[in-house]
Amino acid sequence: MPCPSHHPYFRLTSNCCGVFGVASLFSLLSVLAAVTTKKVRRECVATFPQEPWATVMEKRLHEAQLYKEEGNQRYREGKYRDAVSRYHRALLQLRGLDPSLPSPLPNLGPQGPALTPEQENILHTTQTDCYNNLAACLLQMEPVNYERVREYSQKVLERQPDNAKALYRAGVAFFHLQDYDQARHYLLAAVNRQPKDANIRRYLQLTQSELSSYHRKEKQLYLGMFD
Repeated sequence: MPCPSHHPYFRLTSNCCGVFGVASLFSLLSVLAAVTTKKVRRECVATFPQEPWATVMEKRLHEAQLYKEEGNQRYREGKYRDAVSRYHRALLQLRGLDPSLPSPLPNLGPQGPALTPEQENILHTTQTDCYNNLAACLLQMEPVNYERVREYSQKVLERQPDNAKALYRAGVAFFHLQDYDQARHYLLAAVNRQPKDANIRRYLQLTQSELSSYHRKEKQLYLGMFD
């Protein structure tokens, strides 16, 4: 029986018959199988065309609103971590539609028409509500992540600068981050819009007290330099 190394393939892969020729044969078969699989997948994708971009937009907006409502329900039930998860899912759906944000979602194909004014309003309103509600949730969870509360509240204020709840939460966050000047800035803006809100007034008093204490210590330090 002739040695397998006399076969043209084995002469290309090994100078003598043995394991190197067999291993190379198996490698070639693996490559051919992978190429065939990719070809079949491409044919399957071509067989089932992607949905129109307008349909995708409507679905994403609808899904985001559902997630937001689920988050609101979890918040009312005191399930703050579950609520945070729902709000994040809503925002993830919307990131694929907002041209100002990079989308972490798979490529949806060529984009069609832009959002209509009504869709854009739904998009921005849902985003703002989710960020505002995320800040509210985080203030109920221990330990409180005041950096995130500040970040989410300021995102709300970018679109709604007169939002009293976001102004208050930003003030609370800055207070606990010991940036009392910024805390006073936001809390004064909040109390101007909600003058009877006891929580706003309480935090404003705390902030004023901290600032007065700071300025007294600073004055004493300054005077001590000239004793």
